[in-house]
Amino acid sequence: MGNELEEAVVVAEEKEERDDVVVGAVDYSGGCAVRSKSGSWRSAWFIIGVEVAERIAYYGIQGNMISYLTGPLHQSTATAAENVNIWSGTASLLPLAGAFLADSRLGRYRTIVLASLVYILGLGLLTLSALLPSLSNSECQVDNELKSCSPRWQIILFFISLYLIAIGQGGHKPCVQAFGADQFDEQHPKEHKDRSTFFNWWYFTMCAGCLATLSILNYIQDNLSWVLGFGIPCAVMIVALIVFLLGTMTYRFTIQQRDKRPFRRIGRVFVAAIKNRRTNHSTTAIKVERDGILPHQSSEQFEFLNKALLELKDEDSIEEESCSPSEVEEAKAVLRLVPIWSTTLIYAIVFAQVPTFFTKQGVTLERTLLPGFDIPPASLQTLTTAAIVLFSPIYDRLFVPAARAITGKPSGITMLQRIGTGIFLSVFTVVFAAFVETKRLKTAQEYGVVDEPNATVPMSIWWLVPQYMLFGISEVFTMVGLQEFFYDQVPNELRSMGLALYLSIFGVGSFISGFLISVIEKVTSKDGEDSWFANNLNKAHLNYFYWLLAALSVMGLALFTYFAKSYIYNNKGIRRQ
Repeated sequence: MGNELEEAVVVAEEKEERDDVVVGAVDYSGGCAVRSKSGSWRSAWFIIGVEVAERIAYYGIQGNMISYLTGPLHQSTATAAENVNIWSGTASLLPLAGAFLADSRLGRYRTIVLASLVYILGLGLLTLSALLPSLSNSECQVDNELKSCSPRWQIILFFISLYLIAIGQGGHKPCVQAFGADQFDEQHPKEHKDRSTFFNWWYFTMCAGCLATLSILNYIQDNLSWVLGFGIPCAVMIVALIVFLLGTMTYRFTIQQRDKRPFRRIGRVFVAAIKNRRTNHSTTAIKVERDGILPHQSSEQFEFLNKALLELKDEDSIEEESCSPSEVEEAKAVLRLVPIWSTTLIYAIVFAQVPTFFTKQGVTLERTLLPGFDIPPASLQTLTTAAIVLFSPIYDRLFVPAARAITGKPSGITMLQRIGTGIFLSVFTVVFAAFVETKRLKTAQEYGVVDEPNATVPMSIWWLVPQYMLFGISEVFTMVGLQEFFYDQVPNELRSMGLALYLSIFGVGSFISGFLISVIEKVTSKDGEDSWFANNLNKAHLNYFYWLLAALSVMGLALFTYFAKSYIYNNKGIRRQ
């Protein structure tokens, strides 16, 4: 009896040891990751802290950059807006390269550390560029136009530092969130539940970091010192990197399966389909229907890819292995994302106006809150973040249950419906902005300050509050919906790339916004006329630009709705509108 009891105790201890080992993960030393000593919240808070610091650094620069370019660097409003859009676009596209590098070469941990070092270097050089003399003391009136008279090498240093920050963000952004989620074992019931909670805290703390950035840093930059305003984000990133490294001994590192190459596998489907392009269509259809190897709806969509299921023959008539049904499905899943990605670009174009022209509108308005205290125009962007923080629980606790009662869906509405709702709200954002800008121009005419570019228009800055708040609510729908959609709908092995694709929407949107501004600037400034983006905003016509964006948004929403209705969700086999 004693021996049986001892054996039972040994078996129980072995089972407990097995349960305490996280399958598919190792610790910092390369040994088995022990659940009780690694991962979960003990690691997640280190990673969340790093993300908050990175957002403080990024938005501390991006949020008020147009004021720095048109102020100390003396650029025109249109040129400054183009530069902001190009930089923001580059910063949003580089995560594609960062995600590829992390997944295929360095791993997420090393990529985060390397990206943080590049980030710190960029922020340090940016602070140095603001510290150099003559940036803020130059008189640049030439032929009644503002010209940049800062030394060329100072301007070069400024832009080099900006793009180093963009490179750092490109490696940082797609990896940190994924690395944080890696700390929770999805096979363990409690940790799987905690993993969902992690994403909620992630989004909340990120928004809180933005609030702190746009309220405090923008005030420092506008009223105290640009050197201090750029130096604080640099110091925050240094501290964040140290904290991240201190958590190394608690992290879990996912074991990467080197034998699986998702990019090559998906590319092989397209190559095989092209090689078999002359194959009789009925031959492919008969094989698909006979074998039942693809869902009915999927077999009808992108039928040319079904030809990858047929065996290939090279020039020597040697048969090559055909693509598997799962590989064809993966390729189709990626291809289905293209129209959704394309039709959400208009939302990204509107998104690009918040830190640029929305901010420039605020510069011209009455900003006095208390005697001796003026609200920094860029600080109004905190209203967008505040709207996100306030509306997120309303969405989760009120909207979702109400929608669930109507639709019967667990999430209330589908991911694409959520994205479309945000695009719909963004239309009203730019419409309201157009009305406010029209009123601002009329007020400037009534008080005779049209020819005074530096005069304060006697109109309260609080008129801009609705457009900021409304766009923040739209972000709760579209931004979060896009994150979930591109994470969920790509193949499992490409989820880091899925998040990078989501970010690329806003990168391309920024480039398109800059292109639009450049074209409109040239067209509307012909024959000596004031352009829509004249340096003197009292003679400009931002309201026309906003009306143009509203029209484009309506067209984009119509196209998005068309493609969303026919979208087949990955691994679902049914059509959900």
